[in-house]
Amino acid sequence: MKNFEHFNARSIDEAATLLVRYGGNAAFIAGGTDLLGKMKDRILPAYPEALINIKTIPGLDAIEETDDGLSIGALATLAQIATHPVIREKYTALAQAAGRTASPQLRNMGTIAGNLCQDIRCWYYRATQNRFSCLRKGGGRCYALKGDNRYHSIFGGSVKGGCIAVHPSDTAPALIALDGTVITSKRTVKASDFFKVSVNRTTVLEPDEIVTTIHLPAPAPGTQSAFMKFALRQSIDFPIVNCAAAITCEREAVTRARICLNAVSVVPRRTVAAEQSMVGSNIDENTADAAGAAAVANAEPLEGNAYMVPIARTLVKRTILVCGPSPAEVDPV
Repeated sequence: MKNFEHFNARSIDEAATLLVRYGGNAAFIAGGTDLLGKMKDRILPAYPEALINIKTIPGLDAIEETDDGLSIGALATLAQIATHPVIREKYTALAQAAGRTASPQLRNMGTIAGNLCQDIRCWYYRATQNRFSCLRKGGGRCYALKGDNRYHSIFGGSVKGGCIAVHPSDTAPALIALDGTVITSKRTVKASDFFKVSVNRTTVLEPDEIVTTIHLPAPAPGTQSAFMKFALRQSIDFPIVNCAAAITCEREAVTRARICLNAVSVVPRRTVAAEQSMVGSNIDENTADAAGAAAVANAEPLEGNAYMVPIARTLVKRTILVCGPSPAEVDPV
């Protein structure tokens, strides 16, 4: 690795000031599970001149139940979230998602904000020594369009010219399904609006903006949520497809549904058509299967990733069935 300056920030303001001081040539670090790997492999055109440690800012790792829901500090680790009794009981999809992310060692280090803000995993983008100057680095082409695209988007691309790298987070779809909100040092953003694709960017965060808190509203009576993931090596691997759902039923009929897929598109993808297809129906095999079909109706798979379409359809179906008034037993994924 190249040399860099290191600062222990004591406040949000201090961290933001340090970032501005380096004119964009600095980066925040907390768990570091994504950033340090990128630095070691030198995958980006520019190497950070400074790292600003935000784990030294007091109070950013708290998890507190409030009158209107749950507050999760940006530095709460995935391990804390996966085992927290309130999250496991009331916000089950998030606990399951955190528990299926990476390995136990990485869950002990990785934070909820880091998991949301992590960079893409495209192997052209991640090639060592900045080998491919692709669209997401400001280059001229997306190498995956005509190259190896077996783990890329089945719902089209983004960035002018068509970057098809998918968003890899496990916790993102859970937060969207649970109607979460991301609170930053500058503003409040719905989790469903937090993700944005542009050069060297996966979120709407401005260069000097920091995630401080995640807020989840209290679930309505009759709400069940769940998360499922398909990966080649179970929890230690990035998802090929993952899915989270939060479904509210009254007298066994669905009154509200929020379903989100990830790792299938450039940003986490709410399946609105699938949600609408369920309202007024009981949760059963037919309802869940129809919702799964609706979720992938507009899929546009590429040469190497058509296999992801039936996986996504099945994962939506299975996640819905787990959320029924009498949760169905489905094969683990």
